[in-house]
Amino acid sequence: MTVQDTSSVNRNAETAPSPEEVEAGVHSIADRARAASRRMARANRAWKDLALEQIAQDVVARRDAVLAANAKDVERGRANGTSEALLDRLTLTPKRIDALAAALRDLAGLPDPVGSVARGQTLPNGLRMRQVHVPLGVVGAIYEARPNVTLDIAGLALKSGNAVILRGGSAAAATNTVLVNLIRDSLDTVGLPSDAVQTIDQYGRPGANFLMKARGKVDVLIPRGGRDLIQNVVTNAAVPVIETGEGNVHIYLDESAREEMAVDILLNAKTQRPSVCNTVETLLVHANSAAAPQVLSALAAAGVRLHTDDRIRGILPEGITAMEATEADWGREYMDLDLAVAMVDTMDEALEHIRTFSTGHTEAIITNDLANAERFIAEIDSAAVIVNASTRFTDGGELGLGAEVGISTQKMHARGPMGLKELTTTKWIIQGDGQVRA
Repeated sequence: MTVQDTSSVNRNAETAPSPEEVEAGVHSIADRARAASRRMARANRAWKDLALEQIAQDVVARRDAVLAANAKDVERGRANGTSEALLDRLTLTPKRIDALAAALRDLAGLPDPVGSVARGQTLPNGLRMRQVHVPLGVVGAIYEARPNVTLDIAGLALKSGNAVILRGGSAAAATNTVLVNLIRDSLDTVGLPSDAVQTIDQYGRPGANFLMKARGKVDVLIPRGGRDLIQNVVTNAAVPVIETGEGNVHIYLDESAREEMAVDILLNAKTQRPSVCNTVETLLVHANSAAAPQVLSALAAAGVRLHTDDRIRGILPEGITAMEATEADWGREYMDLDLAVAMVDTMDEALEHIRTFSTGHTEAIITNDLANAERFIAEIDSAAVIVNASTRFTDGGELGLGAEVGISTQKMHARGPMGLKELTTTKWIIQGDGQVRA
């Protein structure tokens, strides 16, 4: 069994490692990851796919151990007063484990991005030039209370030829320990370096801080979680960061929207899994929308707590109550069965509201007007723009990427769901026959 030592997770304050020991430990992990990344970069697709299949088999075979560890994390979280929304993110079930294994197998079925040619040509002087995709190298990932992310990120990193260093947080410490050691065993079984997947959870927050500063040892850092975590990484990291964003997601209910479609989309976007970042958090309703009363009734019947402006409260069907929305509600990512609702008189008002409060994640319009749909697409500047479908589709698995590292809200090379290609960079290969520059 290829086990990574995480014993310092349980040390008390008197025996906790010194800052110097933590820094040395993180750097040692990064150095081993660098060596592993060189081997991963040379691994062909068949070998990497074999590893993914092995991990999928092992996570199902060791399901009981994973669930037992996860139960400890959930029990500890509940005792510490963790919200139900965050407990939902933390919880693994047999069905969710099967879905994670299926996602790994789907990932194995996708083309290998490494070596694919972005562009190429033969120049007039005879030089043969091509730009090819290559692994990033050593990827650091900092996330919280989401053990499914451990498998998602590890699988994507391995398929794209990278090594990954994980910081999964104390909330999921027991689950992540089992999962990381399981993945390392699987890699060892197929002959790939187990150090391609490591964790620094044993070093706690100090370890995460040193990971953020390990420029030159870590090639890129990806935070995934709430606003505080992401902003902490963006603000303090010396390592290049791909910023993922919180999801203050909007849906605009256009006056032409059909009632049945609007009800189905809003219920799915808000209630299917309210604790995730692609859940709708704000509904903007056109003043002339005939579908609005039925939509609001359906949401209330499903247990959604409505935070509304005065005009929306004026059209609420009898028997439905709502809280008065405050300014803070328009920028809030509830991650729960809460929804901010405002009325607008024009599409211009809706667009301006979204520009003011959007986090750049996902925005959607429900409409039966093609011109309004096209205008919404053209004027909304978010990572994902959706017409007449649930915002829950902003997801790597749903969009055919196999899985995702996160939803990038920046405007660099990776934007939106980050799959395999987003974990590569490119290099130029130039081949000649003795040419010299004049």
